[in-house]
Amino acid sequence: VQLQASGGGLVQTGGSLRLSCIVSGFTGDDYAIGWFRQAPGKQREGVACINRADGKTYYTDSAKGRFTISSDNAKNTVYLHMNSLRPEDTAVYYCAADSLQITLATLRGLHYSPAHWGKGTQVTVSS
Repeated sequence: VQLQASGGGLVQTGGSLRLSCIVSGFTGDDYAIGWFRQAPGKQREGVACINRADGKTYYTDSAKGRFTISSDNAKNTVYLHMNSLRPEDTAVYYCAADSLQITLATLRGLHYSPAHWGKGTQVTVSS
């Protein structure tokens, strides 16, 4: 399994970015893709995840109302659309994949970690 994240960059406060995560190597639909982020000096935190099988989405409070996770199954790509960006959104963003149970537990801050991670993409929001 491989995940490749891209789309980060430098944006001003209030701006938007779209991150992409290309997923390969899975057989079947029994997995979920999550977006996580880690800011300098802070612990990793969950952002959002999407279940491949039914497209159901889940968000943390920091993402609700501003971020949208979506997928294009034909392209094996999951997106994170980020709007109304704030300086506190500055972080390295990672996509990760595992079962929905593991991915959702990690998203919610429980002591789990998806088995498969992509390299991060830097998002910097200037004030």
